[in-house]
Amino acid sequence: MPVIVRWLLRLGPSNPIAVRLVQNGSRRTRHLYIRSIYLGVLIVVLLWLMLTRGGSGELSYRELAQAGSASFTMVAYLQVLLICVLAPVFMAGAIAQEASPRTWEVMLTTPLSPSEIVLGNLIGRLFFVLALLFASLPLFAMVQYYGGVPGSTIFASYGVSGAAAVLVGTIAIALSVSRMVGRRAVFAFYVTVVSYLAVTAGIDGFLRSTGGGAGESGEGVTYLTALNPFLALRALLNPAGYPRAEVGHWMLVHPVNAWVYGSLILSAVIALTSALTVRAGGLQSVVSGGGSAPGKVPWYRRMFGLGASGAEHRPPRSVWGNPIAWREAAARNSTLGKILARWAFILAGAAFGITLVIAYHAGSLSATGFRLALLYTVLGELAVTTLVAINMAATAVSREREDGTLDLLLTTVLTPRDYLVGKLRGLIAYLLPMIAIPVGTIGIAGLYALFDGFGRSGGAAVAIGRGATVPVVLPEAAIVLPVVTVPFMAFCVMVGLHWSLKSKGTIGSVVGTVGVVGVVAGIIGLCGYQAGTSADALGPVLTAMSPATAAFALVQPEVGMVDAVFGNTGLTGARIGLLVGTVVAAGIYAALVYGLLTSMVRNFDFTVRKLAGIK
Repeated sequence: MPVIVRWLLRLGPSNPIAVRLVQNGSRRTRHLYIRSIYLGVLIVVLLWLMLTRGGSGELSYRELAQAGSASFTMVAYLQVLLICVLAPVFMAGAIAQEASPRTWEVMLTTPLSPSEIVLGNLIGRLFFVLALLFASLPLFAMVQYYGGVPGSTIFASYGVSGAAAVLVGTIAIALSVSRMVGRRAVFAFYVTVVSYLAVTAGIDGFLRSTGGGAGESGEGVTYLTALNPFLALRALLNPAGYPRAEVGHWMLVHPVNAWVYGSLILSAVIALTSALTVRAGGLQSVVSGGGSAPGKVPWYRRMFGLGASGAEHRPPRSVWGNPIAWREAAARNSTLGKILARWAFILAGAAFGITLVIAYHAGSLSATGFRLALLYTVLGELAVTTLVAINMAATAVSREREDGTLDLLLTTVLTPRDYLVGKLRGLIAYLLPMIAIPVGTIGIAGLYALFDGFGRSGGAAVAIGRGATVPVVLPEAAIVLPVVTVPFMAFCVMVGLHWSLKSKGTIGSVVGTVGVVGVVAGIIGLCGYQAGTSADALGPVLTAMSPATAAFALVQPEVGMVDAVFGNTGLTGARIGLLVGTVVAAGIYAALVYGLLTSMVRNFDFTVRKLAGIK
């Protein structure tokens, strides 16, 4: 065999690291379950969309093609979403590898070259993500039988999803190689990905609302389109409503190609940088600080009620009736970095929400721009808060098992119910100020609309056609969103506690929780959005099942509840249905929380004993 061929094979298919990762991963039942659930979700959603879009009775070829095209569009978005959720799941092991430095010590003593080490880890872990894409290809090919979906569009959508997976995977490998992060970087990785997608989508929506996009009306693609997989997919699947530029910059004329090629080039640069630094100890550096005198508490730590850094004693604090609940709520603020990060999110979110209302009142923002900016802001804040809830809950028990704290707690008089209820109560108490940011932001806008803009010229209403108008934000937003959001967050916390209790380590619990919550929230959100845009009386009720779709319906009811607003129900009936759905959703989430809590209390002793001694 030629030397060059052997060298290429060592970089890819026959790389010993890649072979080991693929062989070991193929034997894990977790990967089998993820692949099965992934395909099952796509099949169920596609079948449901075809049934609802196609309607009843005989269909013409044109109607069948339209149903197939609309169904493919929704499933394509779902596939990109699942890839963005599942890619970090498969790459989590690479990020957490830094937590075991001996793994690197052994690997660097082998004759493997730096490029073989980096590409072996990348290909071996990325194999499972790309396998998911190829596994769903026959399902997408079946859509062609209905017409309306050209084969080039299917393969282009796969290119968008594949490029996103490669970029996410390469960044994960770079984090592992840098050796500057640990196990908790998995959570930061998720937050960064979600924040990036939300911010770029929000800026893109704002630019289009102000005429800064391509096309004659300025509502087409922007430079941000080529930087976000969802926007690139939208430009591919909706060329009429999201037009490209006829001439001009390459990113505006070919946003899909720009995303695919740009992601692959950036991935190659990141992989090359990782290969150059892997044997040099990565990017890790030891930074020594001067610090303060022993026993002296700096002023900025005293301001937050903290003692000296590294001190053995802390200022006394009052403990709640349930010490577990107090510990979960208070211990999360045990370091200056955590306090600053939490309050930075709260203060920045509150200031930005108030600024949006002031800008709209002063005329700096149009009604369309204000609603888009508000919607993206609230959705982004809800996503970040959900990820924080997932991370804290998923590590609440497994972290204590790893450091031995759980063994000490089991020797106290606390019962399993006290322990689990305390965890739930403490985490919710910690999350309430963060939940108050999106709720307060949309609540202030709703209050502003309730008083018709406080004398603003033109009021605070938006014309939606057919001689009808709607408030710029539904006034009941301050009631609807918290009623559905708080129980939903409690449900996320209980799922996280469930996985944290049954998992051996923090990585497994975080990955499992993100996968379950992501799939459940994605299905509920997609079904709620579809019902809101295609059902009359029942649509608003189902829209309220997810905080995301509820926020969408509150800000843009003429889009989120289009059939109800323009149908027999009318705007008033749609708003009543949204309130009813909110109460129903809260009851469902509360019942799920109670059921999970009861099950965990019943099996607590058995699960803890089974995993006793594992650290």
